[in-house]
Amino acid sequence: MKKLLTVVCLACMSGSVFAASSKQDLDARLEKAKSVVQEIEATPDKGIPSKIAQSATCIGVFPSVLKAAFIVGGNYGQGVVTCRTPHGWSAPVFIRIAGGSFGFQIGGQSTDLVLVAMNQKGFQDLLQSKFKIGGSASAAAGPVGRDAGASTNWKLDSELLTYSRAKGLFAGIDLNGAVVDQNVDDTHTFYDGQDLSFDKILHGGVAVPAEAAPFVRTVSKYFMGSQM
Repeated sequence: MKKLLTVVCLACMSGSVFAASSKQDLDARLEKAKSVVQEIEATPDKGIPSKIAQSATCIGVFPSVLKAAFIVGGNYGQGVVTCRTPHGWSAPVFIRIAGGSFGFQIGGQSTDLVLVAMNQKGFQDLLQSKFKIGGSASAAAGPVGRDAGASTNWKLDSELLTYSRAKGLFAGIDLNGAVVDQNVDDTHTFYDGQDLSFDKILHGGVAVPAEAAPFVRTVSKYFMGSQM
């Protein structure tokens, strides 16, 4: 019954969320993802700790994840990922996130989500066609603040660190149970119909398109540090 209610809840969200994306839609998503990173960067004392930013292997940004709730909550969002390579940050690929939460909830909200892959296992998770946060991919709510990462065990225990931003507030969030999968159709559309694998793109085998350059530059500026 709960699964059925979750499906109904997700189905009631805006149909545009599930519709096929145009190139214009994807360019807009990249612009929004860039803005999310810029806004995090603008408040370093409340953002992602510098030690984590310097160690990150991949960054996934989901602008405006939708949450609709009536008894059962459902979440769905479209995002973009870039990964660190020996020559800088990669061209982007597009992914989706979906999950449900249960409880007596009424209302709806839009939240930005950020996934930070912390090691090669986290990188490999993002190369899978689908994975479950907290299942095949260990994850934790990421620490917040310039030096907050110094006293935690985030680097040893977590492949992915998860964050949310709503109404200007940025914080770690528990996304265990959410499912992330590759958006092959959107990635295919963005690269003008070329048959490019996620592996090739995220390992730096594809030049960064001009439309994606502002997003990749912004990630590079904030998540600087040692190369892979």
